Amino acid sequence: MVLKIFFPQCCNTADSGLLVGRWIPGHNSAVVLAVIHYPFIPGQVKKYLSELQSQTQVDLTVLGSWSMPKEGQEGMDSFLKDLSTIFPQECWLQLSREIGKRGFTCQVVQNNGRLLQEQKNGDDKIVLIHYDQRKVMLSQLHPVQDVGQKSDVEASELGLVFQTVAQSQPLFLLDKYDDGPLKLSHWQSEGREASIIAELLKQASVPVCIFLTWLLSLWHWLCSFRILHLRPVLFISSKLSTCVQSGYRAVHFKTVFSPKKAATHMEFMRKANIFVSFLVDIALGLLLISWLYRENRISKLADTLVPVADVSMTHITSHLWKSLESRVAKELQELLEWLMGAPAGLKMNRALDQVLGRFFLYHIHLWISYIHLMSPFIERILWYVGLSGCLGLTFALSILSDIVALLTFHIYCFYVYGARLYCLKIYGLSSLWRLFRGKKWNVLRQRVDSCSYDLDQLFIGTLLFTILLFLLPTTALYYLVFTLLRLVMVLFQGVIHLSVDFINSLPLFAIGLRICRPYRLAEGVKFKVLCQEPGTPLHLMMEINPLKCSSVLQCYRTPTYSCYPKDSWAALCKKLFVGELIYPWKQKTAKTD
Repeated sequence: MVLKIFFPQCCNTADSGLLVGRWIPGHNSAVVLAVIHYPFIPGQVKKYLSELQSQTQVDLTVLGSWSMPKEGQEGMDSFLKDLSTIFPQECWLQLSREIGKRGFTCQVVQNNGRLLQEQKNGDDKIVLIHYDQRKVMLSQLHPVQDVGQKSDVEASELGLVFQTVAQSQPLFLLDKYDDGPLKLSHWQSEGREASIIAELLKQASVPVCIFLTWLLSLWHWLCSFRILHLRPVLFISSKLSTCVQSGYRAVHFKTVFSPKKAATHMEFMRKANIFVSFLVDIALGLLLISWLYRENRISKLADTLVPVADVSMTHITSHLWKSLESRVAKELQELLEWLMGAPAGLKMNRALDQVLGRFFLYHIHLWISYIHLMSPFIERILWYVGLSGCLGLTFALSILSDIVALLTFHIYCFYVYGARLYCLKIYGLSSLWRLFRGKKWNVLRQRVDSCSYDLDQLFIGTLLFTILLFLLPTTALYYLVFTLLRLVMVLFQGVIHLSVDFINSLPLFAIGLRICRPYRLAEGVKFKVLCQEPGTPLHLMMEINPLKCSSVLQCYRTPTYSCYPKDSWAALCKKLFVGELIYPWKQKTAKTD
């Protein structure tokens, strides 16, 4: 049987006194938390420990005695040994250290008077494990199992040690400068660890949280208007990335500025990650503003997006109008003219080719008129959009995604027209192909059944199949060209949504802890031999193994509305082949962890 005693490093040079700690239930080990110095009154020690038990819900008790001989305290050892009758325990620890020696001598007196000590046969052994009390108290052992959480798996011995030290924080509030009958040695015995800046921030955060909570309630009141819950408004807001991001940030604010204190470690980390992510988002947005409003970049960006507008945005010159035709409209017109001829040497159905080409050319002229009407306001719109960076880079990126969607709406229309026409022909050909084989699709049972057709049906089916088959190459070519343009825009918007999702979900506070204070997120511990002298127990040093960076991201990543494609590559290729519409990746209902 091996008796493990976890001893804090800060008590190695403590004056003689009593060892306060806890016996780990179900394990043959004890955790020493502090040393109560002599002189003391046993009744006051018992009262103090009972008060701590009611505060911490930890079974704190006197584990034994600690002896550090000094001049004038020759009879201290015998006095401390006799205290086992006042503080009865199943095992009474007697730790002593001589000046000039690194190791401790340890004796364990059982309640039957038998002396348990390290013997040569190895039946009974004592191992002293030294630990850094401050790091163990501040660290969180993973996987996380919060206090009071029900679990089928019994807590490990190491987990109980970390939990005991973390729950015993009221014990560490008493330092040597406090006026009281008891003097203790622990990691804060020389004075409480605190920061004036942190305390000032705590005091200043109270009115700030009250003000932000009022703003949040005002936002919820505005969102509760009935006009905002109409079906058209809900449909449009669900398609706009800006509305989705604003709703997402409102949920964040409600979580961070909630008056309820975080009860568990995971709740605290989630609040901290959201708050730090919001601050970084605001900082990046301010950097974007400072870049946009330097050297008149807003006007240059407007001239790039809409070449039809000049710098002053007061009139439209014929030269810039021709520039628009050469840059945008002319390119699309040349593409359609190429499709209306013999693209890549392919012979198309000329009648259908001309109808589709003129139809799409008409939409190009509509789009030019749309840009013509919007051009005087583009610079002003971009100026106000740039100010949205005050709300964070994610808002600016969301607005950029919506602007791109509006400016490329004609490409989306071309894609929908081509996809619907192509899908209609594909499903028509598949249905007529089943007619040739004497089968039909059973809608009720969702399967293909046998069916007999008469001669008229087969004749009409043959005519329709021939017409659709010979018109398919022309339709497929238009569908292919506009699908490629649509995929380019979906890819661009997908990159924007991925960037927004990355900023929203990245656990920056947890990553900062992992880099600056790696002991705060512990994956386990490692032991190294500290001292092994004859006549003394084995001394080990317990060091904390930090959590891996990949585990930090996996454990503390903030839940977001996923912007990743749900379909596999095979499903995506199938949709493209049969002409089903490919929507943007951002879906508000796809909330994932």
